[in-house]
Amino acid sequence: MFAKPKVTIILANLGTPDAPTVPAVRAFLQEFLSDLRVIEIPKPIWQIILRLFILPFRPKRVAHAYAAVWGKDSPMREILSQQVETVKAELISRYPQFELTVVPAMTYGNPNIRAVLNQLSANPQDHIILLPLFPQYSATSTAPLYDAVAKWVLTQRNLPGLSIIRDYYQHPLFIQALAQSVRDYQAVHGKPEKLLMSFHGIPQPYADKGDPYADRCRITGQLVAEALGLSEDEYGISFQSRFGKQEWVKPYTDALIEDWAKQGVKSVQVMSPAFSADCLETLEELAMQNAETFKAYGGEQYSYIPALNSREDHLQLLNSLLQANLDALIHTLAH
Repeated sequence: MFAKPKVTIILANLGTPDAPTVPAVRAFLQEFLSDLRVIEIPKPIWQIILRLFILPFRPKRVAHAYAAVWGKDSPMREILSQQVETVKAELISRYPQFELTVVPAMTYGNPNIRAVLNQLSANPQDHIILLPLFPQYSATSTAPLYDAVAKWVLTQRNLPGLSIIRDYYQHPLFIQALAQSVRDYQAVHGKPEKLLMSFHGIPQPYADKGDPYADRCRITGQLVAEALGLSEDEYGISFQSRFGKQEWVKPYTDALIEDWAKQGVKSVQVMSPAFSADCLETLEELAMQNAETFKAYGGEQYSYIPALNSREDHLQLLNSLLQANLDALIHTLAH
């Protein structure tokens, strides 16, 4: 009797502090902002800036923001855990020929991708499938997971097969799930004058150097608008979460919301198709801060449509992506 091939699926998101406290946020920000994929400034110069001007001050403000959205745990980690459990239940029953494991990981913070990979060294796998939960690839979000895998590979003798699902920004099931989330929300709350699709931003120089992220975001947004049958004056695509002094990809979410309010737009609904799970940038910045901006300039009704999180159609998308990879392994791994 042959042993079942061991296959581990890693669902990975960006990361979150361990607690909504200043020390925990400082530790998280130091790890996150020290990654040269995230901040492309020469390391010696950037570390001086980081340690003298950012880490002494920014963690207090960010910890306060996290406290406003924190439940029993960080929203991102809670949702990732739900996603893992649902995917695991579906796939383990569907693929009895494998000894299948599904685990969560974070690029920064815990459960850390490096620790997850090191645990797999102690229990050697036949194949690892990594699914970064970033719908649109970016060197600032997806690539650090590639880096972690590459560094781990260098330390291994008996390597497993490796699959990385790069992204899924125009996958039909992804677009359908986003569009349906809007329909479901509007069935309860009504339709606004404008739907804004706000994506996390990246610095413009990163895009100029070839990062495809902003273009992928625009394609996602256009496909969702088409699925909803929206005309050009019924929606917008923008980028949020600027950091530092340099130019980021435009239009900026806060600036566009301000412009709309000044132009007399009274009702806006906002969604964030770059996030597979709600987190600080959606629940605090997008849902709270930008609501204040809109109303300060004359807007009246502003609401946030939640990320896909643990919606059934979102999990069907993730399962579909993983099943395509698992089906391919049946012929190469299964006995």
